[in-house]
Amino acid sequence: MLSKQTPPKLTAALVLADGSVFRGKGIGAPGMTGGEVCFNTSMTGYQEIMTDPSYAGQIITFTFPHIGNVGANRDDLEAETPFARGLILRTDITQPSNHRAEEDFNDWLVRNNLTGICDIDTRALTRHLRDNGAQNGAICFLADKEIDIEAVTQYLNDLPDMQGQDIARTVSCTNIYEWQDATVAADAPHIVVIDYGVKRNILRSLALEGMKLTVVPCTTTAEAIMALKPEGVFLSNGPGDPAATGIYAVPVIQKLLATGMPVFGICLGHQLLALALGGKTQKLPFGHRGANHPVKDIETGKIEITSQNHGFHVLPGSLPDTVEATHISLFDKTNEGLRMKGRPVFSVQYHPEASPGPHDSHYLFRRFATLLQSSQRKSA
Repeated sequence: MLSKQTPPKLTAALVLADGSVFRGKGIGAPGMTGGEVCFNTSMTGYQEIMTDPSYAGQIITFTFPHIGNVGANRDDLEAETPFARGLILRTDITQPSNHRAEEDFNDWLVRNNLTGICDIDTRALTRHLRDNGAQNGAICFLADKEIDIEAVTQYLNDLPDMQGQDIARTVSCTNIYEWQDATVAADAPHIVVIDYGVKRNILRSLALEGMKLTVVPCTTTAEAIMALKPEGVFLSNGPGDPAATGIYAVPVIQKLLATGMPVFGICLGHQLLALALGGKTQKLPFGHRGANHPVKDIETGKIEITSQNHGFHVLPGSLPDTVEATHISLFDKTNEGLRMKGRPVFSVQYHPEASPGPHDSHYLFRRFATLLQSSQRKSA
């Protein structure tokens, strides 16, 4: 005989910009938080997602129901602090059941003052976002009193829209620093990483291919970058509208391209490179976010299972004849990669460092290393 389950106490509400209200149980720290509500289809990596600077200004709906079973630990941080504004779950946080766990995920949320909601129908919410588009939302978690939906709505109305926002400035480092890796040789190629919101695992992946890394703030001038004497430049991932960030980033990238050195971009870096080359970007209805997105390499015909996190995309028809598309999404045929013809310059929209394949896309870091070696031989 099945035992009856006590319904969860409804201590939180999610309110969307279109007036939709979802009630559930609060998790993490009590309070109110708001941002663009989007969904992520990944089955793993929830701590990496919450600390990925590309998620700044967003509330994450996890479509996978078991969140928390790995707990939380220091090794899975993509940045020192979380950048996502909150999270939405189908069921309550799972108790940790992994030898790498250092604390309960809910305790980690509380310690980082992150507010979330669970016990809502995330399938219905995801279909709503898919059909109606990503939109702003607010989570209110009050453990001891009734939630005032009108007050939440007013708070929500004051939130800025993602389109037109330059968020990279808010997540970028403020000082130049070197990424230390004892395995990298002293005479290794020197790369400048422009930090629009770089993930730690991107820095690790570049270092594993034998590169010395200097990370600079996103507003660093081309002259200051060249003064560091780099042999190549990496354009990092990051949040926000690429057209807004491009106001100051594009002129810098164009000057760096004029030097002829190798350039590699990922995610926002891909979009900014496209803008610098004369292309255009556009906001997607609900974005690509997850670790199970198939992408086709146009040249080889190979299919990569990729990890993605972006709300904007490059319009391939806007690219000049000097640029060719290299990858496309098999979900919606949007652009996933480009390169300059006859130049050591390329980029991808997805995240090869996230290892969803798990090694389908690591060749991109090796490709950058090969371009650097070729460039060194030419200048020798």
